[in-house]
Amino acid sequence: MKLRALLICLLPVLPFAAVPVFAQQQSERRVVQSPILTIDSDRVFNESAFGLRVADDVETQSAEISAENRLIEADLKAEERKLTDQRSKLSPDAFSGLADAFDEKVQKTRAAQAAKGRALNELVEKERQVFLAAAGPVLEQMMREAGAAVILERRSVFVSANAIDITDEAIERLDASVGSGKN
Repeated sequence: MKLRALLICLLPVLPFAAVPVFAQQQSERRVVQSPILTIDSDRVFNESAFGLRVADDVETQSAEISAENRLIEADLKAEERKLTDQRSKLSPDAFSGLADAFDEKVQKTRAAQAAKGRALNELVEKERQVFLAAAGPVLEQMMREAGAAVILERRSVFVSANAIDITDEAIERLDASVGSGKN
């Protein structure tokens, strides 16, 4: 009896509940109809052609920096050995001056290499911002098609139906419209 009373109370409200519904588009895509959509923005970036291109660029540049670091390290070790070998042949003041100069060189080299690493991180953030700017119109179109008022980050939603997740569709559409972002 209580269940029947609850259903009678909820019956007028059910048509307005946020229940995902699918509609066919002219392009034969199944578009969810829901006032709320979710997306995994990290996946959209990382798995899109744009994000994969950025990852390849970063990997290439990281490898170059690592190779450069190994060469610098080998050069500095050789210079340190040479300086150590000279120690017995030099006065304490002369050696101290050379040692201080070497230490300063090492510090400057570390700072320069660290700056390259930071610049690479900044490049990733800049590319992400370019991607998000390009993704905006595509995601807005997806919202219009779904009749949605909002797209929420999937990780910030406690529980949701998988049907309202547009991550895969967003990746597909962004690959078609933005591509790798090289052009």
